[in-house]
Amino acid sequence: MDHDKHSEHDHTIHNDHSSQEKMNHKMSEHGGHNHSEHHGHMIEDFKKRFWISLFITIPILLLSPLIQKFIGIKDALSFNGNMYVLFVLSSFVFFYGGWPFLKGLVNEFKKKQPGMMTLIALAISVAYFYSSAVVFGVKGEVFFWELATLIDIMLLGHWIEMKSVMGASKALEELAKLMPDEAHKIDDSGNVTDVPVSELKHKVKLLIKPGEKIPADGKIYEGKSSINEAMITGESKPVSKSEGDGVIGGSINGEGSLKIEVEKIGDETFLSQIVKMVKEAQESKSKTQNFANRAAFWLTIIAITAGALTMFVWLVFTGQSFNFALSRTVTVMVITCPHALGLAIPLVVAVSTALSAKSGLLIRNRNAFEEARNIQAIIFDKTGTLTKGEFGVTETISFDNDYNEKEILKYAATIESESEHPIAQGIVSSSPKGTGEDKYQLKDFNSIPGKGAEGKVNNKDVKVVSSGYLEENKIELQDRDKIEKLSAQGKTVVFVLVDNKLTGAIALGDIIRDESKDAIKQLKELGIKTMMLTGDNKQVAKWVADELGLDDYFAEVLPDKKAEKVKEVQSRGMIVAMTGDGVNDAPALAQADVGIAIGTGTDVAVETADIILVRSNPKDVVSLIKFSKATYSKMIQNLVWATGYNVIAIPLAAGVLYSAGIVLSPALGAVLMSLSTIIVAINSRLLKA
Repeated sequence: MDHDKHSEHDHTIHNDHSSQEKMNHKMSEHGGHNHSEHHGHMIEDFKKRFWISLFITIPILLLSPLIQKFIGIKDALSFNGNMYVLFVLSSFVFFYGGWPFLKGLVNEFKKKQPGMMTLIALAISVAYFYSSAVVFGVKGEVFFWELATLIDIMLLGHWIEMKSVMGASKALEELAKLMPDEAHKIDDSGNVTDVPVSELKHKVKLLIKPGEKIPADGKIYEGKSSINEAMITGESKPVSKSEGDGVIGGSINGEGSLKIEVEKIGDETFLSQIVKMVKEAQESKSKTQNFANRAAFWLTIIAITAGALTMFVWLVFTGQSFNFALSRTVTVMVITCPHALGLAIPLVVAVSTALSAKSGLLIRNRNAFEEARNIQAIIFDKTGTLTKGEFGVTETISFDNDYNEKEILKYAATIESESEHPIAQGIVSSSPKGTGEDKYQLKDFNSIPGKGAEGKVNNKDVKVVSSGYLEENKIELQDRDKIEKLSAQGKTVVFVLVDNKLTGAIALGDIIRDESKDAIKQLKELGIKTMMLTGDNKQVAKWVADELGLDDYFAEVLPDKKAEKVKEVQSRGMIVAMTGDGVNDAPALAQADVGIAIGTGTDVAVETADIILVRSNPKDVVSLIKFSKATYSKMIQNLVWATGYNVIAIPLAAGVLYSAGIVLSPALGAVLMSLSTIIVAINSRLLKA
């Protein structure tokens, strides 16, 4: 989760090591630990501190002499001991409301990365301790009102920010959810009982019913079925499995019953290895500081330097009293921390998050979103991203002038409507709906074992068969070159016979999205390299790459190698985005500089990603990059407005024009700060998607 790039949040971020231990426990016990609860507590903590501090700030403002004078109520609220009441209330806000920032200062210094927390903590500490000294006898003005309002605005900024940017801590939990909680155990007598997956041991025998998730890695000893491994391996076509074949826990059984013997449990399983890779990739991601922290770092240096110089010059060169020099120094250091800086970035984040959601983009990681403007290469997962991830008809060929492609597909779909086989389902789902369906009546359906299916459609004998059936029955294949080309692309080709005459052929494969070609074209126009990463075979990958005009592709890449491929492209010195939708993409999404998930993909991919494309439209990647550039520009504008007044305010507060009778009073400093805060708020609202 990228909040840990903020030093201020270090004290509340969950410990990564314990997170992994909990995850391992979840994978084996399925008991569950909800990391999102912790993130929710963080948001609630800032919210609670903000409202309580804001409530206490009201009497602080009313009791502050400067504010009383400014609004003309000095006499009305003056009483004996009012300064001590002011001190007590301000002490509460300082220690309670300011606690996250004081703690953050310690964490930033431990990491030797002074940033926003250091700047805020420095300003509120100087204001608090100097004002406390004034209450107890030192000559000067109290800055308690400044301290309280600064804490309120900074708490508000962090609350807005944390609400706007979701935590990415659910990724490992979502992986665990792929495993079922129970398994059907077969005992020595052949009886079947349901047992928790956590109790499974090596060599235990299990029954897997049609449509169920496989609870553990194992080997089939009885049965035959098609296994959907797309979520795990990225292979788009269901894989036929029979006795002796291995199965992966978390994949989905198809139409047949299977009996398997468990070979791997707990941390040994394929899914657990993916969990480990996601964890490693998340940890290895660079922890760059964000804009506000970088600006805060330099403002901290400026504040300390300007404060020290102010004190030195007034004491050494002018002979002014220590109290006067101290007052000028404190004014400089307090003014250097602009209230607007606390809202400059969070407000843009909140506005951009809302606007992007309307445009079909969900931003989960602000730093990655900012980085999107610099993307030099985008690696797309194939299945479910560039393609629909559906095994369907890509081409229909007619060998008989009496039948057009639409009719051939309709005849085949009518036959296959009685079959549960993945090829049959692919043909049925691709067939045109509602066009003369009443004319296509199926009778006498019969399965041809291992070869296809047959039946009577509108009183014609129709068969949908494999090439093996044609060879067996010595039926000559027409347009052989075209059929071989389709097969070379990794497609499955079946043949349609009407009254025992070869009438047509149907090619099935993963269907390319209509929007993919346009998206690739636009990305290339932006000078971005486009690549594809897939677990599918080279023929399928080459066909998709050629169809879309990709710059490069990586085929037959298993999950444990996907993150490595992203690293390989990164090693060329490129800023890399990864777009995917499956469990198999999770490590690569975590490794990439910007991880982009297709919204209709698995929860695991979505939880691991930095940005989610709600509409599953690759063209939204182009929108994302353009919106990132617009948002970056708005952030820079806000930081200029938030910090720019320091160019004037700091020298005036230090007393550069003191000889001319011009000194920036705390009241005027407050007006300038308020003005910059208002400008930042308005400017944020002007952001357009």
